[in-house]
Amino acid sequence: MTVMIDHLSTYLQDHRAGAEYGVTLARRLHEENVGTPYEGFLGTLADEIEEDVGTLESIMERFEVDKATLKTAGAKVGEKLSRLKPNNALTEYSALSRVLEMEQLRAGIQGKLSLWDALSEAAPCDERLDAVELADLVQRAELQLAGLRDQHRLASREAFAAV
Repeated sequence: MTVMIDHLSTYLQDHRAGAEYGVTLARRLHEENVGTPYEGFLGTLADEIEEDVGTLESIMERFEVDKATLKTAGAKVGEKLSRLKPNNALTEYSALSRVLEMEQLRAGIQGKLSLWDALSEAAPCDERLDAVELADLVQRAELQLAGLRDQHRLASREAFAAV
């Protein structure tokens, strides 16, 4: 038995487009936080997200699924547009920006975790999906979420709590 390639193709392309948004956001979030207590965690997280995108692309290659250019371009534009949100600081990065961007990244990592969970369910049906690799990816996404949750709590305290 093998997976239904039509469904899987669209699913992988959609997640690859979302990953484009996520990796761009993660890199920018790290760059905006150089010299802050968030720098180390966000740098490592951005590197891991890039590695995860590479793994997703490898899985796509195994199924002969190409990146959907239009979807990926749309994700890039979406990430740029997300920067236009009001943050009470028109020209500079703010504590509110950090909180909101961490929330966006948390949502993206949750989506990635759902991808790895879904592929794990399909792994017994197709040898192109490696159950051990997917279990490692699930664990890594869970650790990323836990770490980002801690960082978000600190950023929220910094942004909203009276000092």
